[in-house]
Amino acid sequence: MAAAAPPRSPGQFSSNWKALQELLKQKANSSKECPSTCQTYTKKKHPLKAGKSQEVPAVNGNGNVVKAKSTNKTDSGSAKDSPPSAKPKSKKVAMDKNVNGTKSDGKSCKEKKKNGNILKEKDDIKHKRRKAEEHAEQQPKEAEIWFDDVDPKDIEAAIGPEAAKIARRNLGLETGQSKQSVEQVLVKEKASEGLTRAVAMDCEMVGVGPKGEDSIVARVSLVNQFGKCIYDKYVKPTEEVTDYRTAVSGIRPENINTGEDFKTVQKEVADILNGRILVGHALRNDLKVLFLDHPQKKIRDTQRYKPFRQRVKNGRPSLKLLCERLLNVQVQTSEHCSIQDAQAAMRLYTLEKKKWEAAVKNKSKNKNCKT
Repeated sequence: MAAAAPPRSPGQFSSNWKALQELLKQKANSSKECPSTCQTYTKKKHPLKAGKSQEVPAVNGNGNVVKAKSTNKTDSGSAKDSPPSAKPKSKKVAMDKNVNGTKSDGKSCKEKKKNGNILKEKDDIKHKRRKAEEHAEQQPKEAEIWFDDVDPKDIEAAIGPEAAKIARRNLGLETGQSKQSVEQVLVKEKASEGLTRAVAMDCEMVGVGPKGEDSIVARVSLVNQFGKCIYDKYVKPTEEVTDYRTAVSGIRPENINTGEDFKTVQKEVADILNGRILVGHALRNDLKVLFLDHPQKKIRDTQRYKPFRQRVKNGRPSLKLLCERLLNVQVQTSEHCSIQDAQAAMRLYTLEKKKWEAAVKNKSKNKNCKT
């Protein structure tokens, strides 16, 4: 039988109770400090969800462990020990700084860009308006320029594009012209309708023979130096017509069946040409079908004029090509008209009249010197 434990004295019991209380107090203090440090650690790895509470062990005054509810709010000690980590700045906020170094949000940045664009557009409008006013002041007036016998291209090279534009407008040389505007280019308004020192002639022909390869005259037209028509007659055929060539000549049977007699037309044309400068394009063909001759020194053929051939870089340029390149006007777009072709040849001649006549005069002088 085991021996009974010796009884403890009251003093020994009280001392043990005091030691136990001290131990419990130390545990309680350590438990109060632990949540502050442990809580910050758990926040980083396992953040608490909002609205939920966490039970934290605590010790009351008697040393017994009790359960106590803790809120999401940290006490003053935990706030000092673990200050809330600052949110990292986004790149957008870091870059939204103006020249002075102050921050601005995205909205204000967009507003500044918008305002800058508006100011820039206003400056551009003012600049264009000022340029337009200066340009208007520099533009030559129509009354200050005279374009007699001057190529608009030469005017553009000497004075400028605006002066050349005025010249082309006065002459009706703008692109996309109607038939009326083409006539304005080739015919001088309010000019004499009588005979002049120079006249231009053009003939329309039809085909005769087995295959219609030979030509006879079907229409003769002459214009004066201002493009005014002074003679225009259809000619009754002297042979049977095998090809009217309507697509090119514009001649139809009813035109020539009631036409003038060939001999009459021939004499009338010869009387007009007598002593005058004859202008035309490929005049050799026209004189051939009329059985007429004309002094070489009085012929001005736009196809054989060397400066024209050099400009268009063609040894035998067509009348259509010369008008497009030199007059900026289109002729012979469909059926030919002998009046219009004569007007075009005359306009080309008057364009170079002074130079052309000077060259002919020098050529005759050189011939006289050699003889």
